Amino acid sequence: MIAYIRGLIEEYGDDYVIIDNNGIGYYVSMPVSEIENLKKQKGVVKINTFHYVREDSIDLFGFSEKESLKMFKLLLNVSGVGPKAALAMLSALSPQNITLAIVTGDEKALLKAQGVGKKIAQRIILELKDKFKNYDFLSNDETDIIQSNDSMEAIGALMSLGYTRQEAAFAIRKVDSEGKGIEEIVKLSLKVLMKG
Repeated sequence: MIAYIRGLIEEYGDDYVIIDNNGIGYYVSMPVSEIENLKKQKGVVKINTFHYVREDSIDLFGFSEKESLKMFKLLLNVSGVGPKAALAMLSALSPQNITLAIVTGDEKALLKAQGVGKKIAQRIILELKDKFKNYDFLSNDETDIIQSNDSMEAIGALMSLGYTRQEAAFAIRKVDSEGKGIEEIVKLSLKVLMKG
């Protein structure tokens, strides 16, 4: 099992990179968004990898962040989701946004990924929802969901109306809360929740 590769990028493709490590070029399939980020880096890079072995092929899938690798492995555990679909999802959405979509049952968000249909999106939500039932969006610094005290209070207001913490965080993330008061944030968030 190859856990990671450290080296210089020799070639960038649409959905892969070739990374040189001690004179050996590794072909690594990666999410498009991560390839774009790698292009901004100079020098030696480290890519976390998943070594995928089947009867007819051996593939390497790579991720700059361990969160992406973790999500990739979770998606592979869903029946009907292969590495290409999992990679497409991580090209379209960040691991945090995939988690948010799963927790809130937002299949439309998952459908943004190329090659992911309604049935697969529903299966992902169904099979992975329990894995994230204790996921706390508000304490996860990486998601940057809550940017102000007004947003925090708006979450409290939505929860008092019977919405879960995750639903409230999801709705507030969808609205532009900058410079708006609590009342306005709550109104806009309610519109998002009514649509969903």
